[in-house]
Order: sequence, then structure tokens, then C-alpha cells
Amino acid sequence: MDEAHIEADRRFCIADRAQVVKGQGGLPKVRITSPEVSAEMYLHGAHVTSWKPAGTEEVFFVSRQSRWEHGRAIRGGVPVCFPWFGNNADNPNAPAHGLVRTKAWQLESIVQSDGAITVSMFTESDDETRRWWPADFHLALHATFGSTLTLALVVTNTGTTTRRFEEALHSYYRVGNIQDVRVRGLDATKFLDKPDANLEKAQRGDIAIVSETDRVFLDTSGPVDVDDAALRRRVRTVKDRSLTTVVWNPWVTKAQALSDLADDEWPEFVCVETCNVAAFAVQLAPGQQHTMQSVVTVSRL
Repeated sequence: MDEAHIEADRRFCIADRAQVVKGQGGLPKVRITSPEVSAEMYLHGAHVTSWKPAGTEEVFFVSRQSRWEHGRAIRGGVPVCFPWFGNNADNPNAPAHGLVRTKAWQLESIVQSDGAITVSMFTESDDETRRWWPADFHLALHATFGSTLTLALVVTNTGTTTRRFEEALHSYYRVGNIQDVRVRGLDATKFLDKPDANLEKAQRGDIAIVSETDRVFLDTSGPVDVDDAALRRRVRTVKDRSLTTVVWNPWVTKAQALSDLADDEWPEFVCVETCNVAAFAVQLAPGQQHTMQSVVTVSRL
């Protein structure tokens, strides 16, 4: 860690609760250890990599082959995708999932309240982001770690032109075995099936992951549950100001094509993503602010 991050620890740390420390690859992270919760959040991408409420197992999956280095995204946890999701339709050379996953964010505050700890980080447009997207923006992520996890992504248009953007909190939920998982809460919802030429279909019943799954569910606002028979737990995502939900697992072949995911890791996670993508991208006028929120809880099955 450099002097700036040592100074950040001096400025923001909460004794015996939250510290800025050196993480994987020497990247600085906020480490939270309290009777209520343990958690980790990297300044690299404002990336939550761990959340473990007292009495529970780790909620998030992180690949053992993840690249912990500048310029590369962390594989797992909760990547922040902005201002586009997936590949940029207008420029195939642009970074996948946007501009902020591999950016060094700034730590704004660490605040404790009623047993929970809120970590706030932010980033802004600069010469590098304008290479790919000619917009001025301020982006903040407020992560409140406690018996529940609340993630609030706040986008402010600091420019003079209305901008359209996509956004996602790309959560990788750790599971015992993907084949014992059911994703509930999206019955009768229309979705775009990416592995099948992006055809629009309608979900029937619960989602069982039996092959490569990459579905963009449209016009969704209700809670989504990941019911995990192997770990005997339910992970529930409740969202606000998000009108799409993505469910993803690469399965065997796609996992083998990902250099930062071990070939045998695909059964260990399912992504359920709070997002605004495709036709539900956000239009934001100059000076306006948009907040998308995800609240995650864990309970026993």
C-alpha cells in the first residue's frame, strides 16, 4: 500500500471494526470485522468481495484464479458495471461491462451505525473514461454491511447533455452446487435468452440451471430468491429503481473460455444481478441523480 492508503486508514479506520489494509495483489481494501459481520471491499472497482453476517457462511463467490491487478476486473463478488453492460454495441474494442470495474475509486467515508458499517466510495469521469464515453459523471457506491447488505449505486450527470447508460450490480452468489439451486421470483416474466440468439421468451416456473444460462429479465421489480439445497439457505435480493434482472452461469464450455475462472468452479456460483439494461437503460438529464439499490438477506431453508 502506498502512503495515500496508509493515510486513508489513519483517517477513516474504526478501531476493531474497519481498517484500510493491503489486499490481494497489494490492492488496498476496506476490511470489516465486528461481532455482527465480516466483509471486504476493494478500492479497485469499489468491488465487494466478501460478506459474511455472524452465524452464516460466506455469501459471495470469488474465483481462485481471479487476477488481482490494475487493469483487470476481479472475478466474483459484486462487480459494478457502468455505463454499459456486456460488450459495447458501438465499439467492440471498448472494455467489457464499462469503465469502472478496473478503475481505482476513492474512499469517501466509513460510518458505523447500529452494528452496521457503511463504506462509501466514488469515482468520476476523466480523460481515460472520455476515450470511450464522452460524458461527465460522478458515480458513488454506498455499501452497508450488517446482518443485511445494502448496495446503493448513485449516478450523477455532471455534464451539460442528457446521457443514456446501463448499470448493474453483478452479484456472484456462492452456492453449494449449481444443480441443487432454484432461482425463484421471476415466473411469467419475459426475458432475452442470450445463448439462444437473444430471443425473447417467457419464464415458466422457477429457474433450474441445467446448461449455460444468460437471461435478461425485463420489467422486473420484485424480490428474487436463490434457494440452495446444498447449503440449506436462501439468499434474497430486494431491489429499488431497477427494472431488469440478469441470471447467469457459464456452465462447462464457457467457463473453460474464461482465463480468470478455474474450469471446475462453475458449479459454485450463480449471478443474480440488479440492473437497468437493454431497453430499460436510464436516461439522465444534466444535474440529475439516479440511485439504484440492492438489499441482500440470508436465511435458512
